[in-house]
Amino acid sequence: MLTGVRGLVQRVTEASVTVGDEVVGAIGPGLCLLVGVTHDDTLATATTLAEKAYHLRVLDDGAGRADRSLAEAPHPAVLVVSQFTLYADTSRGRRPSWLAAAPGPVAEPLVEAVARRLAELGCTVATGRFGAHMLVRLVGDGPVTVLLEV
Repeated sequence: MLTGVRGLVQRVTEASVTVGDEVVGAIGPGLCLLVGVTHDDTLATATTLAEKAYHLRVLDDGAGRADRSLAEAPHPAVLVVSQFTLYADTSRGRRPSWLAAAPGPVAEPLVEAVARRLAELGCTVATGRFGAHMLVRLVGDGPVTVLLEV
């Protein structure tokens, strides 16, 4: 089995999650972090992913370079969204397999742990709603998109 929480980080000027007619999470400038969990993941891997995202130097440093992290930002903000499809296996056929993605009872507390750790580090954190059909809207900045694996 695969090991390691995956995070897809996108630098954004704004991002939001809507469930039904309700905006359940929104941020201004910062990062959108899509989080995928597999079966063997633990609180330690979730915490490591959060810290890696927090220290990732992909924010604009004011001189037009992607050389600042959330740790250095004056108002760090992150939108954390559960994304089991990051563990899609597309190696065979045309239909992805989701077998590597952890089931909800395993994944949900770890996605919450990522969000909680980012908040502990000082970020404003918004989230999606686990298991819901979500509309994720974002305005990519750069664009800057980075895949993190722990």
